[in-house]
This record gives sequence, C-alpha cells and structure tokens, in this order.
Amino acid sequence: MNIEGICKSFGICGEIVACDVIKSGNINNTLKITVRDGSGEDCYIVQQINTHVFREPVRMMRNISLVTTHISEKLGEKSDRMVLEFLKTKSGDSCLFDDEGRCWRSYRFIDDSVTYDLCDDLEVLEQTGAAFGNFQMMLGDFDAGALFETIPDFHDTEKRMNTLFAHAEEDSLARLAEVSEEMKFFCENLDRAVKLTRMQKEGRLPLRVTHNDTKCNNVLFDTHTKKALAVIDLDTVMPGLALHDYGDAVRFAANTALEDEPDVSKIALSDSKFRAFTKGFLTACGGVLTDAEKENLVDSIIVMTMELAARFLDDYLTGDKYFKTDYPGHNLVRTRAQITLARDVILRYNELNEIVKTLL
Repeated sequence: MNIEGICKSFGICGEIVACDVIKSGNINNTLKITVRDGSGEDCYIVQQINTHVFREPVRMMRNISLVTTHISEKLGEKSDRMVLEFLKTKSGDSCLFDDEGRCWRSYRFIDDSVTYDLCDDLEVLEQTGAAFGNFQMMLGDFDAGALFETIPDFHDTEKRMNTLFAHAEEDSLARLAEVSEEMKFFCENLDRAVKLTRMQKEGRLPLRVTHNDTKCNNVLFDTHTKKALAVIDLDTVMPGLALHDYGDAVRFAANTALEDEPDVSKIALSDSKFRAFTKGFLTACGGVLTDAEKENLVDSIIVMTMELAARFLDDYLTGDKYFKTDYPGHNLVRTRAQITLARDVILRYNELNEIVKTLL
C-alpha cells in the first residue's frame, strides 16, 4: 500500500501536494502530508510505528485514544490546538496494517507550532512545566488502571537496582573494578533511589497516567507567543507516578550540562531552571497532587537521576547493548555525569525543598 492508499484509509481526502520527512525522533518514521482540495490545504502527520520497539501497537494506540479523548472532551472547543487528534479508519481503528505488515497511524498537524530540542529560555521551561502539569491536571480523574503498561516495570527503580547489583556480582566483562566508586554510591544511597517505588507499593502514592518522556521537545509551542499548546509523543503513556514524570523532566531540563558531559565539574542543577519548570508544573496541577506527591518533588529528581545512572552502568557492565554509544566507555561517562547531578541535588536537598515551598 502506498502513501496515497494509507491517507485514504484514514479519510484524508484531496490531492497530495507535499510529502515531507520529519527527522526529529529516532523511533518511528514520520511524514508531514499536505493535501489540497476545493476548500484549501490541510496538513497531517502520518507515522509508521516501529513495532520492534512497540510490539503491541493496537493496545498502545488504545491508550493514546483513551487519553486524548478524555482531554479533548474536557477542553471542548479549545481542543483543536491543545491535544492531538488521531484519525480513525473506516472500521474505527486508530492504526492500520498495510499489505507488508507495517503499522501506520495519522493525526492532524497543529498549524503555527514549534518544538524546542534544548532550551535555556526560562519562559519556555516554565511553559514546558505547565504543559506537563496540565497533562496531569486534565487526567487527574482518569482511571490509570484502564491503560496497558507499554513498557512493564519501566520505572520500578528497586528492580533496576537489583538488576544492576546482580550484574555487578557476575562481572562477566571484568569491568567492576573500575566502577567501585560508582557502586559504592549506589549502595550508600539505595534507600533514596527506591523510595518512590516502595511508597507506591505501600499505597502512599497514587497511580496516575504518566507520559514517561517529559522532555521539552515533546511539547508543541505556539510559534508566535511561545505558549505551550499540546503534549506530543504519547507512545509511552501508561500507568505510573506523576513524580516520575516531574523528576525526569527536571533531571534533563535543569541540568547545567548535557547528560553525557565528561567534565563533571560543569554539572549541577540550575536553580533558575528548576524554579521555572516547577513553577509552571505546580501552577497547572498543584491542585490535584496529594501532599505526599508535593513533599517528594525533590526526592523524585534524585530517584530519576539515580535510576538512569543505574541503567547506564548496568549497560556498561553487560556490554553496552541497550543504549547507543559513540565511543568506548560512553555509558560510564553517562553514569558519572548522572551521579554527579544526583550528588548535587542530595547536597542541596533542603535548599531545593525551600524553593518548592515558595511555589506551593
């Protein structure tokens, strides 16, 4: 089936006048399709879903459909630019399998929108926080248990840590000796790392709908006003903790360096970026968060930073099979960068909590 056939299957009518490859994103193949009919031109996004990564695309698309429908119904007339509108086939399906077994989906392109890969603009960071906070607020009354777990145990930090310790004990590549300081850090701070997982299992943190990739480039902004419009890239939407989304966003956005910076003296948590994102996030969803969630915002940054550090180190100890690496030892550099950031947050734990209190 060619692209014209795929478009027709999703009810996209008119002459295709442009078919542009969108290169951002490294999982799905994405096209921007422009069609023209008697009333003018319209644009759509058509994506081939990577079924090697997302092995159950039908269930994944059901998650996305449930969540976007819920948000759209709450937004009413505002929904045309504030939430992705996925198209359905004539049979009512959100995805389509072609003759070669490839899986496709489509949604309306939001005009006059832009994304930012990296940003030092505090206004944009505050708007990013507001976008993900609004995502939580809109879904605060949604039953997260109705969603399929796209990646099982994705943020079960305790399980991640246990896996790291088991692989360290095996030391199949004889790399353990050079990471003794890193392993010491994980052992000494294990209780911090597993805090949220244990609280959730004990029923002290609610299960919510989570995005699980809360980076700035997963928010669409109005090209002219820089105001956040819609949260995108919903493939990893599933049940989880709001604190995982928040902590991972701050870990990435408020870092003074890249997450694989080899010079750890450059790495710290930026107070201004931390404040900007947190202000936007809490302004949008502070009313739906529980006291326990609010009290553990800073802890969540530590948890998510340590979790990623553990994943990097585990990959290093087992042969660099999961994360793409650019040079030998890349995963170890990443590990040390994340540990440095976690140490900085731990060191300034009380100070950062005081900042949070001023924003509640």
